Amino acid sequence: MNTTQEQMDYRRQVTAPERLFRWSPFSTVTMVAQIKGRVTEGMLVDAVAKVQQRHPLLRVRMEEDPEGVPIFTSEGVAGIPVSVVPRDSGRDWVAAHLEASRRPFEFSSRPAIRLILVQSPEESELIILCHHIICDGLSLAYLARDLLQHLGDPERPVASLPASAPIDLENLPASISTNGIARFFINRMNRQWQADPVEFDEADYLAANQAYWDAYDHRILPIKLCEEATTDLVQICRANGVTVNSALSAAFLAGQTLVQGELPRVGNIGIAASLRDRLPKPAGEGMGFYAGVVTTDYRYRAKLGFWENARRFHRQVKPLFTDERLLGDFASWLHLDPGIMDALNFKRLGQLVAPADSRHSKLAGYARRDDLVSRILKRSRSESLDRKAMGTAMTNLTRMPFPRTYGPLELDRLIMQPGGAFPLVMVNMVLGVVTCSGKLSLVVEHAEQAVDSATVAEIAETAMCLVQNNCS
Repeated sequence: MNTTQEQMDYRRQVTAPERLFRWSPFSTVTMVAQIKGRVTEGMLVDAVAKVQQRHPLLRVRMEEDPEGVPIFTSEGVAGIPVSVVPRDSGRDWVAAHLEASRRPFEFSSRPAIRLILVQSPEESELIILCHHIICDGLSLAYLARDLLQHLGDPERPVASLPASAPIDLENLPASISTNGIARFFINRMNRQWQADPVEFDEADYLAANQAYWDAYDHRILPIKLCEEATTDLVQICRANGVTVNSALSAAFLAGQTLVQGELPRVGNIGIAASLRDRLPKPAGEGMGFYAGVVTTDYRYRAKLGFWENARRFHRQVKPLFTDERLLGDFASWLHLDPGIMDALNFKRLGQLVAPADSRHSKLAGYARRDDLVSRILKRSRSESLDRKAMGTAMTNLTRMPFPRTYGPLELDRLIMQPGGAFPLVMVNMVLGVVTCSGKLSLVVEHAEQAVDSATVAEIAETAMCLVQNNCS
């Protein structure tokens, strides 16, 4: 190993875009690797230690400097939690994931990630749960591959990566800036916040986490395509002049419209995109938050037929994937007082904290207070947990060109749950798609309080029927 102590040490400020997720109970990204072959707890612990040497953000915790600014530091970091549960069926990982998602991260003592091996002698699911503040979906796809490499070859040397540059003012494309008028209003907002700021800490996060998970039930519906069905889907989309991403987005929009009718915001869809190669300092395969989103409104017209709708949707959304649309918000966030970013989730979630909780007075009182943050949320129509931010949020990592075999092990497929910046109850459904080992996997995530499981199952069945040309 060529890793020096200087390379292992790490310390930097948490950026304003990263602080959008700070203290968030629901911003967890998950990657599940379905593995054929024998994986033991000892093998996994050893592999985790090696990928920690490869990825700097897997060696950090968060603390505040003397000025109260949160920083990532590699000093005094506890280990990454690794646990093993027995596997009796291919659905056991779903229950293990749900239970683990409810547990708060220990930001001040260890990296914001945990791993669970749902284990049987012949086949296992390796669940990687990581907080969005240090990752995105691609981060965990690369991490899953790195873990497989060390699981399959325990003698493999560690190839350490340099720390990826975060998205900050020095790492934005030259075309992205904030004009004078916008800066004027941002500076005014900063002064308003700084005149009466509110500081939040880990105890507030623990209270909000407990309150959130007491109030809402997340559910996931996994959909798996075999290799033949995946190939057929790609060919059908190509023949109709659309991408798989556009076809699936349009199909679930159609499913919601056909099953639920024309509900408010159902046609509003957010589609994530990687920012890694759009930055002056590309992130490569490093850990970190490098995802943006474009949003559009599309009204599904059943009389046109599905594929005509898919083509129209594709033509509407394709031009949106520009640097300006994907990175413009980042420029504004980087000029905004980061304390405002910290406060956004507490403004939404504070009302949920139980009166018996020691933080109730502070957090419920803050949620009721009419201030700058409440006005920001009202302007973006996202101030209430009862109000939909969008109908569908889609993240598609597309095809990950990873090997299938790693020594005696085989990567059967990857499955992704993408997490997000909004409480899940504010979105009808979140879709996570990834293709690996020739097989497409799709996860439909929803909050039971927003859309019940039976309705989501009907929507998903309708959507997949449309996109696979299987409707009678």
